[in-house]
Amino acid sequence: MLRVLVLPIYPTPDPEVLLVETPSELERQIGVARQAATTTYLDAHARVQAVISRWIGVEQAVESRVKSLIAPDEPLTPGILYVGVATLTGSVLARNRLFWRMTLPPALLVLSLNHFLPKTTHNASTYLSELEEKHFPTFAEKHEIAKAHSAMTWDRVKDATQNGRETFSNGVADLVGRVEEATGLKLRETLGWRSQAVNAGKAQAEKLAATAAQASETAQAVVEVKVEKAVEAKPAQPKRLV
Repeated sequence: MLRVLVLPIYPTPDPEVLLVETPSELERQIGVARQAATTTYLDAHARVQAVISRWIGVEQAVESRVKSLIAPDEPLTPGILYVGVATLTGSVLARNRLFWRMTLPPALLVLSLNHFLPKTTHNASTYLSELEEKHFPTFAEKHEIAKAHSAMTWDRVKDATQNGRETFSNGVADLVGRVEEATGLKLRETLGWRSQAVNAGKAQAEKLAATAAQASETAQAVVEVKVEKAVEAKPAQPKRLV
């Protein structure tokens, strides 16, 4: 038997061809390397940004701290120049001796800071003391003890100096008095000591009068308060009927 081939009336569509992309081994390795490089770059960029942000924060904190330490009524432009000149002067004066070269410039630096920039120096000293108490409490305690001993020693030196000056002045006054008695010359009036003594006596008298007036006012106020308390505490006497 013969089979009859029947052809379709309409044309048949072409079959679809699907292309599947399969990367080679080289392309796969290049993709992995590219992804690793991108990840490393992003990680390094994030770390750099974190360091920059931290540095900016530290810079702002330091700037605000410095502004808080500087006294607004003390100009830094001439004062810091005077401090630098004083410190360099100490280095020049002590250039031939090692001990003085190690001690004189720091001493002049501290003295010039306290003289030309007293408020700023006080603020900086207070801030350093706070840092010392916060991070090194033991050293801060020893430092305070040393400062107390230094203050006591300085007070003793001032008292001894004042007593020596008074003793010397009294000795000179006695000597001048003896010379006046022996020669009849009025050396005290010539030197102006009598007016100074009179002024000193007036000042002492005024000081004593002010102290006495203040004590009198205080005593009067105390008496008035006690009288008021006594009146308030005294019971009221009953009235008698006649």
